[in-house]
Amino acid sequence: MTITATPCVKDGCLMVRGKVVLTQVPNNIVVSQGSSGSAFLGATSAIPSSRHVFTLGVLEGYKLLCLFRFKIWWMIPRYGESGSEIPLETQMLLLEAREESAIDDGISSDSATENTFYILFLPVLDGEFRTSLQGTPENELQFCVESGDANVQISQILEPVFINSGDNPFELIKNSIKILGKHKGTFSHIENKKIPAHLDWFGWCTWDAFYTEVNPQVIKQGLQSFSDGGCSPKFLIIDDGWQDTFNEFRKEGEPLVEGTQFATRLVDIKENSKFKSSGSDAGCNDLHEFIDMIKEKYGLKYVYVWHALTGYWGGVLPSSEAMKKYNPKIVYPVQSPGNIGNMRDVIPDSLEEYGVGIIDPQKIFDFYNDLHSYLSSCGVDGVKVDAQNLIETLGSGYGGRVSLTRQYQQALEQSTSRNFKDNNLICCMSHNSDSIYSSKKSAVARASEDFMPREPTFQTLHVASVAFNSLLLGEIVVPDWDMFHSKHDTAEFHGVARAIGGCAVYVSDKPGNHDFEILRRLVLPDGSILRARHAGRPTRDCLFRDPVMDGKSLLKIWNLNKLSGVVGVFNCQGAGNWPLEQATKDMATTPSSISGKVSPCDVEFLEEVAGENWNGDCAVYAFNSGSLSKLPNNGHINVSLATLKCETYTISPIRVFGHDIHFAPIGLLDMYNSGGAVEAMDGKMNLSGCIIEIKGRGCGRFGAYSSSKPRSCMVDMKEHEFIYNAENGLLTVDLQGDCNLRSIEFVY
Repeated sequence: MTITATPCVKDGCLMVRGKVVLTQVPNNIVVSQGSSGSAFLGATSAIPSSRHVFTLGVLEGYKLLCLFRFKIWWMIPRYGESGSEIPLETQMLLLEAREESAIDDGISSDSATENTFYILFLPVLDGEFRTSLQGTPENELQFCVESGDANVQISQILEPVFINSGDNPFELIKNSIKILGKHKGTFSHIENKKIPAHLDWFGWCTWDAFYTEVNPQVIKQGLQSFSDGGCSPKFLIIDDGWQDTFNEFRKEGEPLVEGTQFATRLVDIKENSKFKSSGSDAGCNDLHEFIDMIKEKYGLKYVYVWHALTGYWGGVLPSSEAMKKYNPKIVYPVQSPGNIGNMRDVIPDSLEEYGVGIIDPQKIFDFYNDLHSYLSSCGVDGVKVDAQNLIETLGSGYGGRVSLTRQYQQALEQSTSRNFKDNNLICCMSHNSDSIYSSKKSAVARASEDFMPREPTFQTLHVASVAFNSLLLGEIVVPDWDMFHSKHDTAEFHGVARAIGGCAVYVSDKPGNHDFEILRRLVLPDGSILRARHAGRPTRDCLFRDPVMDGKSLLKIWNLNKLSGVVGVFNCQGAGNWPLEQATKDMATTPSSISGKVSPCDVEFLEEVAGENWNGDCAVYAFNSGSLSKLPNNGHINVSLATLKCETYTISPIRVFGHDIHFAPIGLLDMYNSGGAVEAMDGKMNLSGCIIEIKGRGCGRFGAYSSSKPRSCMVDMKEHEFIYNAENGLLTVDLQGDCNLRSIEFVY
């Protein structure tokens, strides 16, 4: 029997690779074939409407992972085994399936072996409509399509839900996003985007340090504080608080009415009085002078500033003379049932009452271009653009949410690429499919709700969320795992996550509040970081386990460097609950320590960086314990961690050189992502023996595994001391001086 991979409906069942995925599929469900074994699921209705909910069928008996929007801005994961556990606003659904194949080798008595494969559902954009998935108490899987404009209606939709299957979940998601990008033409895969340069440098954001009270003087104090500690940021984000705004609802002498703060509107594209000489203690006349001064004095390479997609939280002020040319008007958000069906958010709830000053979509490029060209003339290098999902509530009368989002997104991307080099744009509060599948150029987006230093029960949720959300987001953007505080109870927990996340590394420390020991494990003396190659994502054996609330599972996050892999292990149990989830047991009953296993095979695609002379074994270096182990690819070591503790493992394939010399570079032993310091390696034989040359960067203890002691070591062609531990094979060299690329040679 031939089993086709392409999904199809047979006898009322949705079949994928011979497996029944959905039963009781209604007659109005339409399947159309995609490329490479994928398909689209659509539906027809007798009645045209701007919003439809269609039932796809009954889903039972599969382990499942959802990424869903728990509030308008942000996604989090949800785990389960049936359709009833799929929340409203699910934007990715991954199933684990077992494929039975008959084997008759004449020896084995087993008639079948089980092979795991994965089935992916992606609700996408189709014309002017966006799609989300949801479950029902009867285990039905439904999809909701909506335009956000009562005048934009359909009765038939053919390509709202994409379905695909594959043996490797990470390849499946990657290939699916590539297929969709090519087919839909509305967004691009991350491999086709220009990556902003700030990602490879240490940064500082003003938000958690000063909130909207930011001013030139405190920015200078912060930069000086980092400089005094010998760890200066190379990029700076001046967050909310620099713009010229007005709040018509705030009356002098009267107490603040909660919610009115979000109705503050933008008056002018130029900086407010805090950044002008009349109100500034920083000794400079305007934003331009200030940025020139801090770049020169503190060695900053990139300065970004913050603004909202609509200008400010409440949009722009229509009565402002500077804004009138953009034809703004006050409109009132209309939230979809999905927005309010999970967790309501105070910002759109407030703006429903006070309105948003929205710029005419025909003028939105002019607004961005005027704003960004002014900022660029002041020495600003890029922008962080926030509150993006608000646009989905403003589509009525503008052709709907997808159309309006796309107009704003295209104008934003066009303006940033015109006014800032290096595609310097960070998108934020943008986790709706409207934005995700309209991202043609933007290459960085925040991966989760904010790091919240004052919320002890949010810390584990943050790390778990960024990792799981990166499964989807990491194929379209470089996920930004947000700032954190270097001096905080959870600083190492967050620092390790950023080190292996393939993301920017930046903090929001108050002046004088730093832990430079942690920062030096993340940042080299020249301000650069050892960024891993991809978005950090949960290991395959973690995909369907709840690392926050099941009371027994560790979270493992994997990534690749140029010549090695890295796995971070985190105990996220017992320190918080997912929103909308009732704790089934008291957190106090969670074990004080949880155990698990780490294996080289946790690192996907390790063979791609291992080289031809890999013998299948790996050297595994544990950062905190300093232990070095030699393991076969399917071997493992045990790890046990208390709540909010973590460990990092550099996993380096062992290669065979010369006369049976087994060697694996580890990198900088005192950096969380040690292997990020290794750029290249080569081995050659000559008359004097075997020479293994490593290209490495940074300074400090540089380590490698070696099966035997070298005769000598050279660093940049000069003889250099080394230490060899014959018990575990750890070879170390102390690199001094600058952070330039070094040649490290070991002669055997």
